[in-house]
Amino acid sequence: MRVVLAVVALLLTGCATPATPQYNAADVMFLQMLIPQNRQGIEIVRLAAARPVPPGLKELAAAIEVTQQTEIDDMRRWLRDWNQPETVAPQAHAGHGGMKLTSPDLVGALRTAADGEFTRRFLDVLTGQQQGAVELARTENGPNGGINAQARDLARRVIESRTAEVKQLLNTKT
Repeated sequence: MRVVLAVVALLLTGCATPATPQYNAADVMFLQMLIPQNRQGIEIVRLAAARPVPPGLKELAAAIEVTQQTEIDDMRRWLRDWNQPETVAPQAHAGHGGMKLTSPDLVGALRTAADGEFTRRFLDVLTGQQQGAVELARTENGPNGGINAQARDLARRVIESRTAEVKQLLNTKT
């Protein structure tokens, strides 16, 4: 009886064997890389708000902004919970394929594009940006990817949503 009480006491006080982390380096890398990817996506879709683009494209851009901001909030919270930094030097992930960001030159050219050229350029830039997120998510869910259930589920949702968004973008008439 004393042994049972001792075991129960240890479990209740947290003195039992420490739990193994429920994440790995791949999970951390995925979140650290997807946060700037999403921030850039938000920067790109916000450019459509004040431009003459088809109404369906404006709606898609607004939905992308909300979704990606929600994802950023979740990822930042997970990294804080894991006591991991939100950002690292860009070259830190070079061995994992590097950052999947759209060239700043392309984003700059989009920002200054004439209204008549904006929709076509916006579709091109955003399509590439969303495809970069899919590549990143596939790494998380690949054979050497993460182990955290939430991060893997996020990766699955990124693959599904961004793939659907790319199809919408490719079917948008300019």
